[in-house]
Amino acid sequence: MGSNQTRISEVILLGFQVDPELEVFLFGFLLFYSLTLMGKGVILGLICLDSRLHTPMYFFLSHLAIVDMSYASSTVPKMLANLIMQKKTISLLHAYFRLFCIWHLPSQGV
Repeated sequence: MGSNQTRISEVILLGFQVDPELEVFLFGFLLFYSLTLMGKGVILGLICLDSRLHTPMYFFLSHLAIVDMSYASSTVPKMLANLIMQKKTISLLHAYFRLFCIWHLPSQGV
């Protein structure tokens, strides 16, 4: 049968509707993203290196740091890329993955 179907291959991200001059200012989120990753990495490193921190409280703290790093890494890099690029699209698979990370990861008990 003949069918007229359109397949969606990418999603347009609207993001911030601001002036291009303000986008450079918003790119300052890179500093906060870097500080987040470094801070959580230090927490994980200290917990792994010091045997006195191998207790249940620090076990859960390390998992919280991993979830926080994953959550930030699933959204912030693409937002930063969209601030400096003209084409503001992502693939449909990437959009589904981001939705999965946002909706399902925080509800796993952390």
